[in-house]
Amino acid sequence: MNKNPSRRSFLATGAAAIGAPTIIPASVLGKNAPSNRVTMGFVGMGNRGIGVMEAFLKNDAVQGVAVADVEEHHQLTRNGKTSRAYGRAPGKAAVEKHYSKASESGNWSGCKAYEDFREITQRDDIDCIMVATPDHWHGLITMDAIQNGKDVYCEKPVTHLYAEGHAIHREVAARQAVFQVGSQQRSDKVFQQAVELVRNGLIGKVSRVEVGLPKGHNVPEGDATIKTPPSDLNYDFWCGPSEKLPYMEARHHWSWRWTTAYGGGQLMDWIGHHNDIAHWGLDMDKSGPISVEAKNWVYPETDVYDSPVDYEVHSKYANEIDVVISSNFAMGPKWIGENGWVHVTRGKLTASNPEWAEKDFVAGDWKTYKNPGHQRNFIDCVISREDTIANAETAHRSITPGHLAYLSEALKTPIQWDPAGEMVVGNDEAQKQLMALPYRGDWKLGEVEALG
Repeated sequence: MNKNPSRRSFLATGAAAIGAPTIIPASVLGKNAPSNRVTMGFVGMGNRGIGVMEAFLKNDAVQGVAVADVEEHHQLTRNGKTSRAYGRAPGKAAVEKHYSKASESGNWSGCKAYEDFREITQRDDIDCIMVATPDHWHGLITMDAIQNGKDVYCEKPVTHLYAEGHAIHREVAARQAVFQVGSQQRSDKVFQQAVELVRNGLIGKVSRVEVGLPKGHNVPEGDATIKTPPSDLNYDFWCGPSEKLPYMEARHHWSWRWTTAYGGGQLMDWIGHHNDIAHWGLDMDKSGPISVEAKNWVYPETDVYDSPVDYEVHSKYANEIDVVISSNFAMGPKWIGENGWVHVTRGKLTASNPEWAEKDFVAGDWKTYKNPGHQRNFIDCVISREDTIANAETAHRSITPGHLAYLSEALKTPIQWDPAGEMVVGNDEAQKQLMALPYRGDWKLGEVEALG
């Protein structure tokens, strides 16, 4: 556990006793005193990781002290353009550059850079960590951090395997940890307005939801030549608990997503965004479907990737609602009710009644959880110990239909589901496969109760 008793004891006793505010003023934390800030370590220094880290560093209540990545340095080239530098060295440099601009740096002792994430999760002077690695690492790093007394901000999807999410949301609850998943659409006003329209009943009883996600990839993204991994990449560690496939650029960095050893294709890459909002509109954050069936999955022509190019996920919910996730719908969720419809995607809200989509339209008394920004919401909740706008159980429930769809596709059968007990109904083999943790080598998901 963190050995900073002044902040911890204040948060656990004094602030809680008087009803902690969502935001503690900088004057209380000591705006320019690093010793009084929420200390953060950042794991995963790729494109997304460095970007989210820099968003955290803009918060005066945050003190970045460590980064970790299995690669020292890399850059991406797309369409003839080369990206900024990524990796643990550029990540460390970004943190130090940020603090070098501060007028007062206090007693900050610098930023440490590590290859092994456990050097961060097991430091007792760090309050919380960001996890922005490839998906196959989310569960192990998050569990290790939580069991070492840390709060966690993890990029979506919350976990690569269903059993990981099943264990983590229970561990978060048991330890009263603060957890936020990077489903940042929940902090966007356009998505909040759409959810308020549905939850306030303007479209009447909902009968169907169509959730549009992107198509997969039919050809390799990048060079598909098998090569020796770069000298500053620990490729065995990068593969970690998953299968160690031959190294190629087309399966590394951004494109690992389309290989199920490391990601879940476009289905799992986006389900934590748009199906998350669909669930929010249906008031299903703590529930889920009663059946899921994969239909019309079409796989890529290349053998570099094994996730579907086209796909449909047909789910039924107990309240007589059909939810269909498909790569052939327009991006975003569309709720269809007896009195109209609402569709939302990034930057655009449309509805059967154009007035509903007007910026200042008031849908009714029920309001979404408003916050000043997704990363800021996490830090505010680390301080106040309140729940985040995208907590562990919500994140896990939002992507459960995707996990079940992969299971349905593998077994070529619909999956009957008990959302209350979070288990397969009437199919022992499906339940066994769903709860499997087929890790490579000695990797284990912490010291958790038996899963089954």
